[in-house]
Amino acid sequence: MNILKVFTLWSFIFLVTSCVTSDKKTPTSSQLIPMKDFFKNPESMSYKVSNGGKFIAFMIPWESRMNIFVQELNSKKEFVGTAKQLTFVKERDIADYFWKGDSHILYAKDFGGDENFHIYSVNVQSGTEIDLTPFQKTRNRILDDLRGMSSSEILISSNKRNPEVFDVYKLNVESGHLEMLAINPGNYNRWLTDHEGKIRIATASDGLMTKVYSRENNADNFKEILTFDYKNSVQPLFFDFQNKNFYASSNLNSDKSEIVLISSKTGKIIKTIYSHPDVDVYDLGFSKKRKVLTQISYTTWKNNYHILDAETKKQFESIKSQISEEDFYITSFNDNEDFFIVLGSDDRVRGKVYTYDVNSKKLNFIVNTAPWLHKDMLSEMKPITYKSRDGLTINGYLTLPKNRSTDKNLPLIVNPHGGPWHRDYWGYNPEVQFLTNRGYAVFQMNFRGSTGYGKAFLSASFKQWGKTMQNDITDGVNYLVSEGLANPNKICIYGASYGGYATLAGITFTPDLYACAIDYVGVSNLFTLMKTIPPYWKTELEKLYAMVGHPEKDKELLISASPVFHVDKIKTPLFVAQGAKDPRVNIEESNQIVDALKKRGVEVQYLVKENEGHGFRNEENKFEFYNEMEKFLAKYLK
Repeated sequence: MNILKVFTLWSFIFLVTSCVTSDKKTPTSSQLIPMKDFFKNPESMSYKVSNGGKFIAFMIPWESRMNIFVQELNSKKEFVGTAKQLTFVKERDIADYFWKGDSHILYAKDFGGDENFHIYSVNVQSGTEIDLTPFQKTRNRILDDLRGMSSSEILISSNKRNPEVFDVYKLNVESGHLEMLAINPGNYNRWLTDHEGKIRIATASDGLMTKVYSRENNADNFKEILTFDYKNSVQPLFFDFQNKNFYASSNLNSDKSEIVLISSKTGKIIKTIYSHPDVDVYDLGFSKKRKVLTQISYTTWKNNYHILDAETKKQFESIKSQISEEDFYITSFNDNEDFFIVLGSDDRVRGKVYTYDVNSKKLNFIVNTAPWLHKDMLSEMKPITYKSRDGLTINGYLTLPKNRSTDKNLPLIVNPHGGPWHRDYWGYNPEVQFLTNRGYAVFQMNFRGSTGYGKAFLSASFKQWGKTMQNDITDGVNYLVSEGLANPNKICIYGASYGGYATLAGITFTPDLYACAIDYVGVSNLFTLMKTIPPYWKTELEKLYAMVGHPEKDKELLISASPVFHVDKIKTPLFVAQGAKDPRVNIEESNQIVDALKKRGVEVQYLVKENEGHGFRNEENKFEFYNEMEKFLAKYLK
């Protein structure tokens, strides 16, 4: 149904029989909040109603790991009985889970952060658990849960046959029986089913060119209907309700991606459903029961919705009139589409959970996911816009500490996002709130290449790692200094993944700008980055060469942009954190830069966690990292 875009990254949700936590005393807004309050596990996460509406499932910390619990609902959608624990995982938090009917829960689990996810099935009544994909060094994901079509089968994609590509299988969640439905010829990177579970669309890529293929039935051969290069984008979303044509987010005819309807026979755009002049539009919702399109979501500096259906408009208006948070997301719903789980959130609320009864139009508060955090103690995230040195408009966010005596000459944390083809969003961010509570201003910028701002803005980042992309960050820092907001002697840069690369590039290419730096799972050598990518990224390797640089054809460019080859310029104190099992940014990326700097006598603090991957997930590891971060920043910025 996709009633509303599901927000999952920081959506932590809790339900017990008696689940409202009272606050004994509201602290003052100047009080220092304990670090663990920002980063400890929520009282639960991923709160979902079963397909038939008989149960509620959610995750609760058990043995410091997020595990799945379930609780029954009566005919009035009231909670009855007590919560039952279904999983007993101790090594690592469960990443996500899904309902299959009312009888089974499916969840994904990797091993120490290697991102080789297995799919597990748990019988809700008996508690019997099965590893449905017990294959070594494979990555598996649910392609279609066949909701309303099968009580025991789902479709998955798996690279068990060939680690570089994903085939499609039918999987029985009760027996574990696996049947191949579609074999990957070697370059397919996406599959799309219709509303009957038939595999109708496949996209193939050599990295530089993408082809879209279509067919009528599983027994038919795929036929090419559309071709475009890596500078353009067509993202198939779902089929229309006649299973004839398909909706997609496309920028073939415009700079900004727009929602369109495409013929499955010719690949021609039949009509444009919605476009926005300033930003890309990616998401389209629909009601499976009523067979109507419901809403389109898009992001300017905040999340916005364009409502397509009168019934959806009534539901949104009813929820909005009753909820106290600035934004909300419908995160789960039953097959009858008359019972919703709603998450209310904004920049200073981690999340509050509600149920919504469509028939009574009543919103019921369930729980505050982080009752120990008080909104009036947290900082507002505000939009900021500035010009790069070559004239591009750069959008971002600035969050200032509470109860400051002045907005001038503040210590500043520069926080470039990862990706790099991603973006920062307005909303609750535990790192931002932690840092502002410690007295630092936090600056986040959507530098060129950040998604959501159109094709030209994305293309402006090609082969510009450490070049104009880095200039966009530097120009933002200089803007804040020129405005008198940032103290030029107390600026630290901190980022993860590409943000970690930007951190290293910042202290390499602008060595006098930063007083300290924190690199979290960041890239230091563009050559070794290309060599150590996961096998299932190899179909996109040519695209990576075109967007970042080819190790042979662009050798001098990559040398000039790789911090590890310019360690003689680095003098800034550095803190590096790395997961040993990171499949995206290999640990050698951190080892190289740390070893090279230590040989030169540059101060480097290095934190490695053997049971983590691309970022720390386990609670105790997060605590150690942020505790060390706090001490490091205090040493150089206070």
